[in-house]
Amino acid sequence: MTVKEYNRSVEEYADSVYRFIRGHLRDEERTNDIVQDSYEKLWRHVAEIEYHVVKSWLFTTAYHNMIDIIRKEQRMTSYEPEHEREMITESQYSDLNEILHKALERLPEQQKTSVILRDYEGYSYKEIGEITGLSEAQVKINIYRGRIALKEFIGKIEAVI
Repeated sequence: MTVKEYNRSVEEYADSVYRFIRGHLRDEERTNDIVQDSYEKLWRHVAEIEYHVVKSWLFTTAYHNMIDIIRKEQRMTSYEPEHEREMITESQYSDLNEILHKALERLPEQQKTSVILRDYEGYSYKEIGEITGLSEAQVKINIYRGRIALKEFIGKIEAVI
């Protein structure tokens, strides 16, 4: 890959990678760090990577960096009591976007990632598998189960509105 192609990859994919990671973390600083680290790794391997695989490579690298950070933080932070989580889900919301984000936060990490990559970013099952390291069948299962969980959490749309 040339320097010009590297710069083009920054222009074309940085926002998508940022949105993908930000959807998981909800922390602007950590998201910026992950995106920057991903592009730094890309720069270090610029001679080895072909331009046609850059998008997939960036999403995969950013995803794995994010997972590492999440795992590290889970080891370091204590969990909130169960009764506090129940109170959060019982409160009423008026913003559909907020409801969707609360529902996404409740999904297991692989389901959440698969649903976001498929429904928000528009990736194919095969591309999601390459990014997450899962088989295409596992990706389909995660998306199906994630959508079912979202549907159960959100319930009937009339009840929400």
